[in-house]
Amino acid sequence: MTRTVLAPLVAGIALIVLGACAQKPVELAFVDHVKADLIEQDVFVEKTAGSGEVYRINPDEFDTYKNAPIFATTKVVHHSPFNADHNGPYAKGRMLGMSLADWLSASGNATYVCKRDKGRIDASFTKLVPNGLYTFWYAFAGKAHMGCKDCPFATVDFPMGDPDGSQSVFQANGNGSADFALDFSPCLELTGERLMAMLAIAYHSDGKTYGPDPGPFGIGSHVQLFVGLPEKGAK
Repeated sequence: MTRTVLAPLVAGIALIVLGACAQKPVELAFVDHVKADLIEQDVFVEKTAGSGEVYRINPDEFDTYKNAPIFATTKVVHHSPFNADHNGPYAKGRMLGMSLADWLSASGNATYVCKRDKGRIDASFTKLVPNGLYTFWYAFAGKAHMGCKDCPFATVDFPMGDPDGSQSVFQANGNGSADFALDFSPCLELTGERLMAMLAIAYHSDGKTYGPDPGPFGIGSHVQLFVGLPEKGAK
């Protein structure tokens, strides 16, 4: 199924590949949208206090709004990481209890290894939403649309592990730290000639997970960090 999800995992993402191939460990550094020079997708700020209207933030607006509280929306907002025409306004939803700077302070690193068609990922995250409920995702996006302002953007998304999404769920502790480790088969498909492969984590501000679906983006599901996977045969 194609959905406009996890979209931001895109061009310009910094990833460090230490292994020569999928048989050796691959080290991945997760980033947020602003650090990837993309439009922040799933949390919003009220630019005019009391207006009831909220907006996505461009990277060059971070300094202006870094201390502003972030909000959800009242309806699903499809991802559009390259086109500022879709930044808003949207009707203001629930306050998410942190500032934009707090949200963008999260970081994470992971090691991925594939041996005899069995994969394993070990990931650690810091400065997530304290006690926040999260899911871990594996997705693909067409390379031809990367960076295209006027192209429709969509990804195909899979929960890590079992297709029902039960193995993709994890929770941060009271300090916002979390670890995620999973063995699975077959191994992940890496980035190819036409499709970019990526990983991402989504925070669920509504306290719910949605099995094989990431959930309602903007309302209760918010991609916080992501990383691109290396190309097949990358050295």
